[in-house]
Amino acid sequence: MIRKAVLPVAGFGTRCLPASKAIPKEMITIVDRPVIQYVVQEAVAAGIRDIVLVTHGSKSAIENHFDKHFELEASLEAKGKHELLEELRSIVPEDVNIISVRQSEPLGLGHAVLCARPVIGDDEPFAVLLPDVLVDDTGLERNDLAGMIEAYETTGHSQLMVEEVPHELVYKYGIVAPEGEPPAAGQAGPLAGLVEKPAVDDAPSDLAVIGRYALPGRIFPLLAETPPGAGNEIQLTDAIETLRREAGVDAWRMRGRTYDCGHQLGYLEAILAYGRRHARYGQGFRELLARYAGEE
Repeated sequence: MIRKAVLPVAGFGTRCLPASKAIPKEMITIVDRPVIQYVVQEAVAAGIRDIVLVTHGSKSAIENHFDKHFELEASLEAKGKHELLEELRSIVPEDVNIISVRQSEPLGLGHAVLCARPVIGDDEPFAVLLPDVLVDDTGLERNDLAGMIEAYETTGHSQLMVEEVPHELVYKYGIVAPEGEPPAAGQAGPLAGLVEKPAVDDAPSDLAVIGRYALPGRIFPLLAETPPGAGNEIQLTDAIETLRREAGVDAWRMRGRTYDCGHQLGYLEAILAYGRRHARYGQGFRELLARYAGEE
């Protein structure tokens, strides 16, 4: 059973500058909570109980967000602000552990995942969630991460979560090559390969990897042996390709939708989507949208 997840949060967030100059990009808020909290809640809803943050010395705000703030909680209790106090205490359920490890230098996503090896070990499967991407599963009986984890546990194959993207935009993504017919939404199917940012005419499909993985502990020794690739960094996709040749890798086709919060327009779209249905602010936000929609 997959009960551990790795969240690489050590990057500088250059795509989010200047907002991320002094604030970790993962702490930029969507409505009333930081992006990283949505990603952690996604993991918890899928049954994850140990969350490993691969972080950097400049990212202490992330660790502090998930830590207990005794003075603040005592102040809220004294003032009778019990609803707000409960919100703070529920950021991380009591049975969930937040564990931090450091990535000493930026050597790529593969290296960031490898930094979690002492916590995960080589014999236990785990999930990887990239915190730039929000996966919106509103209206589904269970989230896509839970479905992907179940597919891993059923087949024993590593899983890459994929989403269909417009064909003219495939050059922006890692694109999978299905073995046979592409999987239907909510299903997994075997892969013949993975192409990183192909030319539009060369793309093997329109299914893009969106930053959710279910992997065996076997990935760690493979990462340790993987030489630097693109950008002179250790690439996770290179080790996954080795896994595919050894034992097979599947694509799990998601049913929800994603928002790339590492890009300004994706971040603004996420605010629109989450703000419109927010329990406390949704009605007022929808009224604001209607007001501004009437302006030229």
